[in-house]
Amino acid sequence: MSPIVAAVAANTEKFDWDSFVSASSLDTEQWLKVAIGLIGGLVFFLFGMNVMSGSLEKMAGGKLESSLKKMTANPLVSIFLGAAITIAVQSSSATTVMLVGLVNSGLMTMSQTLFVIYGANIGTTFTSWILSLSGIQSGNLGILMLKPANFAPVLALVGMAFIMLSKNDRKKSLATIFVGFSVLIYGMEWMGDAVEPLENVREFATLLSQFQNPLVGLLIGTLFTAVIQSSAATIALVQNFAAAGMVTNGMALPLVMGANIGTCITSILSCIGTNRNAKRVAVLHLTMNVIGTVVWMAALILLQSFVTIPWLTEKGYASRFTVAVSHSIFNVLTAALLLPMNKLMEKIAYWIIPDKAGEKQRVGLFLDERLLLSPSVAVTESNVATGKMCKLANENVRLAMGVFEKFDEQTAVLIEQNEETLDMDEDKLGTFLVKLSAQPLSQNNSHVVSKMLHAIGDFERLGDHALNLLKAAREMRDKNIVFTEQARGELKVLTSAIQEIMDLTERAYTENDLLLAAQVEPLEQVIDGLIARIRANHIARLQSGVCTIEMGFVLSDILTNYERISDHCSNVAVALIEVEHDSFDTHQYLNGVKFGNEEFNSHYDAYRAKFSL
Repeated sequence: MSPIVAAVAANTEKFDWDSFVSASSLDTEQWLKVAIGLIGGLVFFLFGMNVMSGSLEKMAGGKLESSLKKMTANPLVSIFLGAAITIAVQSSSATTVMLVGLVNSGLMTMSQTLFVIYGANIGTTFTSWILSLSGIQSGNLGILMLKPANFAPVLALVGMAFIMLSKNDRKKSLATIFVGFSVLIYGMEWMGDAVEPLENVREFATLLSQFQNPLVGLLIGTLFTAVIQSSAATIALVQNFAAAGMVTNGMALPLVMGANIGTCITSILSCIGTNRNAKRVAVLHLTMNVIGTVVWMAALILLQSFVTIPWLTEKGYASRFTVAVSHSIFNVLTAALLLPMNKLMEKIAYWIIPDKAGEKQRVGLFLDERLLLSPSVAVTESNVATGKMCKLANENVRLAMGVFEKFDEQTAVLIEQNEETLDMDEDKLGTFLVKLSAQPLSQNNSHVVSKMLHAIGDFERLGDHALNLLKAAREMRDKNIVFTEQARGELKVLTSAIQEIMDLTERAYTENDLLLAAQVEPLEQVIDGLIARIRANHIARLQSGVCTIEMGFVLSDILTNYERISDHCSNVAVALIEVEHDSFDTHQYLNGVKFGNEEFNSHYDAYRAKFSL
């Protein structure tokens, strides 16, 4: 039997469970009201927190989360970032689950997450500080309005008004935050009202006395938090018991420490089925809190064995405020303790989850479905992934056009591998984006997802056309086909135009630049004209006997693929523009830009002059 279980068993024997209810001053109906009040309040608290966190994250739009991969060189910045994200999503577990997903997708390294987790543990104390304001007592109206129970109804009223009247997504999200916060506070007050009758119940005081043993409090805090998966809710309950004068700070602190360990269950569960580095992130979260608890619990027990501290032992000192202070001090001291030992923490994670010999590396893009729990993060990372797909498609077309000048088997193999990668990427991203589109998204994020769904098919088709060009180049090498000097000169101009439209499309897509996107369609029209001219010139040479029919078949294949490449570039650019205007009538858009559009005509004339035969 473990020491903790033994301690619980030893303390439980002192308490007569059978006579508890019958001997208490509350009857069965009153006990039922207490139970319903606690459970109902807890449900409202958790629901309000969930509504708040979802709306806060939607408002953030992935901006805070996307910074995770860019701002991890400086430990203090990383800690601040982890705290800020946790305050935004109102859950250190949610932040850690997000990190597990990012690491599993290969978007972050395990070592980058270390300081962010320290910050997440500190950021989770924000809720307890807000709830500590419930203890404000004053005759001054201005000060009383700082009490959440007093201003929450006003926030709820304002929130409901905006939800019903406003059409702006950001305002609606802000209004939902107000309503969620009000529900959370109502749940907190309901729990507080439920425990008030227990203040004078001697038998309940005897039950709570079991928590004088810190190991019992630690175990209860851990188990309860693991079940409800919210350390904030556990600490809110502790704050209510402290406000009712039923626990001391010495009893509350182990419960707080246990809550910090219990909240790790969410990240532990989330890492099932992930790669080893993602599992190490969850292990780091748990290890940090366990080490912090062991060190500071031992220090607390050692201190109490030598000195009697009224702040820890007497009930009169405990309050919502002191519980919030204890929660913050514990997490800040734990971060300070472990900050210099980041290399050791990494070694511990590798020791618990060692590398496995022969483990296969993932090929192509991959987005962990855990990212769907944070839709704004999923949108940001999907956009990054489709940007990589766009760049790979451009690179593959460039390589394929290059083999006409000098055929190289190694380059040919690379083109084929890239095409396979693009096929896999389209399948993975398409599946992920369909699931993402079913999540609650802001209007802007919905537009971004629509843009990506339109674009990935075109990127995959660009890979197919690169492969077709490779086949044409291989046929020319195998059959020793050589174009005439005039045909080579014409193809050189066309190739330059194709490279230009590919580069324009890549920049327009990855930078979301509508001005660049507007230049793609005029260039596509110029390319269509070039292809028509080259076909006509080839027919003339064929009739004069300069070119052969065999050359004509190969040239026709090349021109067809070049034309399709420019068409797909046009599709991507048009999708970019139409998404911004919330419209997908491609035919109407193209007619609009081609006829009577001065900007279109200006770009068209410039490209026609630049790429002339």
